[in-house]
Amino acid sequence: MDTNSRPAGFDYVIVGGGSAGSVLAARLSEQPDVSVCLIESGPPDDSMLVRCPAALAAVVPRRGKYNWAFETVPQAGLLGRRGYQPRGRGLGGSSLINAMIYTRGHHSDYDDWAALGNRGWGHDDVLPYFRRAENFERGGDNWHACGGPLNVAALRDPNPAAQAFVAAAQQAGYPYNDDFNGRQQEGFGLYHVTQRDGIRHSTARAYLRPAMARNNLTVWTDTQALQLMFDGTRAAGVRCRGSAGDFTIHARREVVLCAGAFQSPQILMLSGIGPGDELQRHGIPVRHHLAGVGRNLRDHIDYISLYKTHDNSVFGLTLGQALRVPGMLRAWRRDGRGALTTNFAEAGGFARTRADLERPDVQFHFLIAFSDDHGRRRHFGRYGVSCHVCVLRPKSVGRLTLAGADPMLAPVIDPNFLAAQEDVQTLIDGYRMTQSIMGQSAFACYRLQEVHLSGMDDKDVERMIRSRADSIYHPVGTCRMGADPLAVVDDRLRVRGVAGLRVVDASVMPTLIGGNTNAPTIMIAEKAVDLIRQGDVA
Repeated sequence: MDTNSRPAGFDYVIVGGGSAGSVLAARLSEQPDVSVCLIESGPPDDSMLVRCPAALAAVVPRRGKYNWAFETVPQAGLLGRRGYQPRGRGLGGSSLINAMIYTRGHHSDYDDWAALGNRGWGHDDVLPYFRRAENFERGGDNWHACGGPLNVAALRDPNPAAQAFVAAAQQAGYPYNDDFNGRQQEGFGLYHVTQRDGIRHSTARAYLRPAMARNNLTVWTDTQALQLMFDGTRAAGVRCRGSAGDFTIHARREVVLCAGAFQSPQILMLSGIGPGDELQRHGIPVRHHLAGVGRNLRDHIDYISLYKTHDNSVFGLTLGQALRVPGMLRAWRRDGRGALTTNFAEAGGFARTRADLERPDVQFHFLIAFSDDHGRRRHFGRYGVSCHVCVLRPKSVGRLTLAGADPMLAPVIDPNFLAAQEDVQTLIDGYRMTQSIMGQSAFACYRLQEVHLSGMDDKDVERMIRSRADSIYHPVGTCRMGADPLAVVDDRLRVRGVAGLRVVDASVMPTLIGGNTNAPTIMIAEKAVDLIRQGDVA
């Protein structure tokens, strides 16, 4: 969008048009007497690559128009390997490129937030915001609602192998669950997805597009936030870079950072808000020492078991091959049906590795694809499936820092994966659960063979896990909510010690929830709308 004819200022300036920013811009602009400006560093969401669900296989593995494709620093716990961190870039953010799985986490995750001193963030407090966001195609009940912007649906054409996985889990002794977001999370089943009529329903499509016709909402894409601007101790605007050069957007009421768990803390630090020693090391003047910025980085560490099969009629099609199958693209475009509606991770479940645990500590994602190294390692002529298992509440905690004072540099990401031996043991136990499920008779017709088969000794399994484990793309916590000295925002999401500035995205989560993080991020944005409208109350 042309930034040469920009207004002098807006009531609210939102940085980042992703899973949270799109929600916030749409909701705040519902009030016609306020003006809202949303800036997004990436492009609009108008490509088939982000509309077709199966196209995630082409977008996630590599850096490009819609993917920042960050990497971590070398991880000691992963034998010195760098982890891969794909992040969505463009309107919709990571909801543009994720697997569209809609899970909220365990009820107790939010009660944990409240127990840490975060008023109004217990499960009973946040459930109405999950429901407000949702249009649950199966119908409303105590847990779900109809009529919200975000469409939540069953998979239209689930693959027989995904259904075999659910049956195999039951054969292995695990309960069936047809709704991970209902009364109970534990069990195995097919995932619900954020799709409508077989098309990805990102937050940009669900919230932002219907709102963009409003005169009080301005959306600028391909506009990079460089740093925050201040009037004394108050955030007063954002310095940006667009196609016409650098310029400043002024905010009369608030600036809201929605740039995600990596880039929200980066923008804070580039603006002089963060650990003083870190800022001084890069020659950035310290505007407000806030030691917790960038700390508390948490992510789900994940191990993928690969299984090859003789059956090339079901598995192994690349996206390019699928698009050449007669009628497949036509079926998706005409009816929203067929193989191109897949999210690949069609089935999964939540389980406890020990009977004495009060809630699931591992999650499974079953993929109807042979996915090695995030899809970046090709195995031509090989067909198969993959089964992920991840640690839901890892003890290992990392940190995000700056590479330098240049805002165009990627942040330095250190998740500190598998630093805690407890996380290793949980993955070992989860791997053995995977083997049990995949060995059941429900898979007999596929004649599966595990590719990276380890010995039975725990030390052998640990070496295998450390050599292949990585993120399943759920970073949170780097601007965490709380009342202690290392908290970055309070329970109203206001940056501590700075007026007119909030953070609204996954970075505010004080702990990592037990599930996929997109639905909780949308919930946080829905709740933030009410907090902002209520103003600076005590």
